[in-house]
Amino acid sequence: MNTPAFTLDHRLAADTHFLLDAPLCRVGLMDDARFPWLILVPCVPLVREWPDLSAIQQVQLQVEINAAARALQQAFPHGEKLNIAALGNVVPQLHIHVILRHAGDAAWPKPVWNEGVREPYSRESALQSLSAIMSCWNLSDD
Repeated sequence: MNTPAFTLDHRLAADTHFLLDAPLCRVGLMDDARFPWLILVPCVPLVREWPDLSAIQQVQLQVEINAAARALQQAFPHGEKLNIAALGNVVPQLHIHVILRHAGDAAWPKPVWNEGVREPYSRESALQSLSAIMSCWNLSDD
């Protein structure tokens, strides 16, 4: 029996700048310069919900979510609150949003979804943000 290959949903690919491939997830920077916002997508075919992952994959996903959160906090020290969510109402492929928020950001205190108009990164600012986040990325828990 052939196992299907992992394919990133075209909407997630179009909405993000590639950051890295972690052990489980493809990690991208959401193309909205208003918010430091990462999207983690487990590279497991046909996964729609957290319980679709094995217990080992769930633990690895949590490790990678923590790494994403810490990297955002270190790269953008003005952040005050982390929003971590897996909605999937529009894009059913399991993906986790890790967003660093602060009072006065473009959507505060509301959720970022459908709030205002997205501001795409310029090429230069995307590269700067990706570099800053990469320099802070660390999968260890200490």
